[in-house]
Amino acid sequence: MTEQQAIIIFVREPVWGKVKTRLAAAIGEPGALKVYKLLLEHTRQLVKDAAAAVFVYYADEVVENDIWEGGIFIKQQQRGSDLGKRMKHAFSDVLSFGYQKAVIIGSDCYELTKNIIEQAFLQLDEYDTVIGPAADGGYYLLGMKKIVPAIFENIAWSTDTVKDETVKILRGNNYSFSLLKQLTDIDEEKDLPQAIKDQL
Repeated sequence: MTEQQAIIIFVREPVWGKVKTRLAAAIGEPGALKVYKLLLEHTRQLVKDAAAAVFVYYADEVVENDIWEGGIFIKQQQRGSDLGKRMKHAFSDVLSFGYQKAVIIGSDCYELTKNIIEQAFLQLDEYDTVIGPAADGGYYLLGMKKIVPAIFENIAWSTDTVKDETVKILRGNNYSFSLLKQLTDIDEEKDLPQAIKDQL
């Protein structure tokens, strides 16, 4: 990877009652908050040494003193009324800064690895977009070299059809795309890997 590449991470501040609400219903608020903090730290470890600029986009206000050190990570505020608009704004920002490739990830995927992120950037040498499909029908990673506006509009976000709708739109507009391996986002108790259960 080179510095012409950027990683965008969407995060929420780890606040009791505001993160992992579906998980909290099963394992309680303390456990859900701990899981989210473990996922944030896992994501941080994945990207902190990447040969790419790393932008951390906060769902609420930007937090200065947290695990995302200001000297390493570029902090930004999410903008937009739904997930699609927020992602579109983030991609537009980063690509307008002069980066040639950008990938966006959340902080919910414990199975995500540095190698998969590197693979995503390599796929963008050949394809317009790259998608990391999640087992729940969404995606854990989306990458592109230029904005494809249609994939951020008229999508039923947070449903099991997000990835399929995105692929349908890309095909319909003649954009090339590559699919990475399918991974699991942690949203419910059944998604918890043993490595995280052992730390609860």
